[in-house]
Amino acid sequence: DEEDDYMSDLFIKQDVRPGLPMVRRVKEAIQKEEKQKEANEKNRQKSIKEEEKERRDLVLKSALGNENKGFALLQKMGYKSGQALGKSGEGIVEPIPLNIKTGLSGLGHEELKKRKAEEKLENYRQKLHMKKQANEQAADQFRIRFKTKQEERKMEGDLRKSQRACQQLDMQKDIDVPKETWFWIEHEEEDKKDEEDEEDECTSSDLSVSEKLHILTAYLREEHFYCIWCGTTYEDSEDLSSNCPGDSAADHD
Repeated sequence: DEEDDYMSDLFIKQDVRPGLPMVRRVKEAIQKEEKQKEANEKNRQKSIKEEEKERRDLVLKSALGNENKGFALLQKMGYKSGQALGKSGEGIVEPIPLNIKTGLSGLGHEELKKRKAEEKLENYRQKLHMKKQANEQAADQFRIRFKTKQEERKMEGDLRKSQRACQQLDMQKDIDVPKETWFWIEHEEEDKKDEEDEEDECTSSDLSVSEKLHILTAYLREEHFYCIWCGTTYEDSEDLSSNCPGDSAADHD
């Protein structure tokens, strides 16, 4: 392409005023570029493969004529153009299309490539499935831990409630020392001063909160005829057994 002659009349006639909108300038530049591309495409010499492809497509699109020996034999046997093959006309109408191999890969390469793509997709699906299962298991474990934590907090609250009731009922019977150190609510200052209480605390720490609650509940029922779940002191063991549903929170629910 020849360079633009800035002294030519064509260049002088161009509108280069400062007030020309930017959108118009951009539009003109795009149009000029498109025209240049079209000119380059027309002047470009086609490769041998492109010419072969065009000739092949042209021949495949055209219908078979009488010059084709196979078509001539079919006509002699009664075949008409546009008619399906077969005695009952259940066969194909158009010839079987050609599957021309243009790449340099060996036979079976496309099937291998397709199989690998399917395996990759299947592996990806399996990973997604495993990730989903892991997320669901993590969510289930979180719910179980949360529920267990709530139950432990409730049980600790029931134990403190039982300890306060035990201390009050024992003192009403002039019992100055609890049967077990943890039967009453312990004071930290007294525990620090008394070494024996520290040893008892270590022994009681071997028991879980549920075990302590079960033992203390049984003590309150046997010693004071008191049910922590009912919040009631009964007259005797017979009155307790006949009017109290049971010795656990589940029996009272």
